[in-house]
Amino acid sequence: MSRDRTAISEKWIRASIIGTIWAAAEIVLGSFLHNLRVPFSGNMLTAIALVILIAVSYRWRQNGLYWRAGLICALLKAMSPSAIIFGPMIAIIMESVLLEISVRILGRTYLGFIIGSMLAMSWNLFQKVFNMVIFYGGNLVEIYSGITGWAEKQLNLSFDAFWAPLVLLLTIYALFGAITAVAGIITGKRIASLPPEDSLPGPAVITEREKKKDHPFIYSLPWLAADILMVAGMLIVVSTLDWVWWVIIVIPVVSILALRYKRAMRQLSKPGFWVTFVVITMLSALAFAALKQGEYTLIEAVLIGVQMNFRAVIIIVGFSALGTELYNPKIRNLFSRTRLRQLPLALELSAASLPTMIADMPDLKTAMKRPVSILNRMITRVERRLQEVRSEQEAERRVYVVTGDIGAGKTAWLVRLTGLLKEKGIKAGGILALRIMEEGRTTGYDINDISSDIRTPFLRHTGDASMGVERFTVDEAGYKAGLRALDSAANHHSEVIIIDEVGPLELRGQGWHDRLNDLLQLPGAILILAVRKSLTQTVTDNYNLPKTCVVDIDTTDVVKFAGEIAELTAKRHKR
Repeated sequence: MSRDRTAISEKWIRASIIGTIWAAAEIVLGSFLHNLRVPFSGNMLTAIALVILIAVSYRWRQNGLYWRAGLICALLKAMSPSAIIFGPMIAIIMESVLLEISVRILGRTYLGFIIGSMLAMSWNLFQKVFNMVIFYGGNLVEIYSGITGWAEKQLNLSFDAFWAPLVLLLTIYALFGAITAVAGIITGKRIASLPPEDSLPGPAVITEREKKKDHPFIYSLPWLAADILMVAGMLIVVSTLDWVWWVIIVIPVVSILALRYKRAMRQLSKPGFWVTFVVITMLSALAFAALKQGEYTLIEAVLIGVQMNFRAVIIIVGFSALGTELYNPKIRNLFSRTRLRQLPLALELSAASLPTMIADMPDLKTAMKRPVSILNRMITRVERRLQEVRSEQEAERRVYVVTGDIGAGKTAWLVRLTGLLKEKGIKAGGILALRIMEEGRTTGYDINDISSDIRTPFLRHTGDASMGVERFTVDEAGYKAGLRALDSAANHHSEVIIIDEVGPLELRGQGWHDRLNDLLQLPGAILILAVRKSLTQTVTDNYNLPKTCVVDIDTTDVVKFAGEIAELTAKRHKR
């Protein structure tokens, strides 16, 4: 249904920010816990994530939010400074999926949350089994020996019974999961009763004055591949080589990325953010050295802090670069036919939000003292960001409904409009339904592909309303030609897309319905829909177009309207 289009978009936006919060915890707190070799650090991170996911369920009751947030978090985790990446990525995705499945089956109940949390928390053990299977193959003795040894090490105990460590460890994980679920439920209920956080600072935005200074950004798939390689290479350099190589390699590469992605980096140019980040990471490094008394000198501790800051710069700059390139229309088109069609946009939002989320993360003492208030603040940030994106999308999307009575001349008006647009050099795509007349009577319609100007038979008169569209039957060749002309990939470069027309068939989910939904997702395109006057309100409601501009052919001059479209496309080119 078309209404799902907006719901899905909002779901992805919410999931992107939730996933970013989760990723910030994984990147900042996760690296700290792993470096300190805290027992069950992975489970602690899972507990934090589960509390967040369960708690937000009391504010947002949409299905599919968990696995989307997990996918976003896993993709962000790929750029973590930790040396171990792939395993945590798999764990994050599976934890979110297991919680999603449990809630889908058992509902948003105590049982659904507790079972899902127990399964998610226990995944670390299951993943270890899988890792052993991959490492040792079919040698079950070695597999079990490795698992048992790992379990005993985790528990710091030894057992005579071969099965005891695994059972005990699984029991601990499951119990920890149940406790976590209860904590999430309690937190969620308290959050549901709280008003939004009023003191939340707004994220940095790019002003219109700043936007005017930008030249149109040229997306590049080779640059995307190069960005991935450069970011991964820099992280390897910082993790394995001496500080001299950090300076020689990282600083020039970061400078190159900053020059290419000036607009993305502008949000990171404020000195206050970097001063705060440097102070926090240096203090963390000194604290780390203090816990390992006698193992590090002051100079070595400072180098640890410098290393952390280099990693932070790489992550932030890398995410900004990757987030920009992932908005490439070619990449978005790859997802346009899947449930992941919103993923590139979600990743872009996450990449832009990650530095703010990292900076906004409280210290451990504050988090333990005011968990509900902090989580409410995070949810408020999601809602605020969601509203910002809604406004941005409404500003970008223009949909016009050209309306008139049956036989009033909507198609003739659109034919004239198409000619005027082409005269102005505007790339137009879509279809026109050209009427076939015989002896003063309508006997059918042909589909005219606007971009190619190829005409194909579409509807023909039969006298039997049950055989097709009203009293016409559908010619398969014409229908396929219309589908090709309205394909989002085929209209990638179209500035204006016309659909003649949207009517009863589309309202039943047939005809051009699916193509229209896809085109509504196409960024930057101006859509012009021909709709009979009696169905105008129904179409705008069904396709959730509250800002739609209705154009009545009886009162609107086509030449003037073509000029407005030309002016609008010119403004978009300038942006």
